[in-house]
Amino acid sequence: MMNVIQYLEKNPDIVALLKTQKASLIGISSLEQKAILDAFNSEIELKSAAWQ
Repeated sequence: MMNVIQYLEKNPDIVALLKTQKASLIGISSLEQKAILDAFNSEIELKSAAWQ
């Protein structure tokens, strides 16, 4: 799963497709996919202006 996360970090456009359910991760359960997307959402929130 670490390889998938590293790939998504390098390809944020894929994350956007996952969020809009226009793509899926083959071999990753829906629960794991939700956890990955939640982690990417948390990362975005940490970079917000409120934390700077």
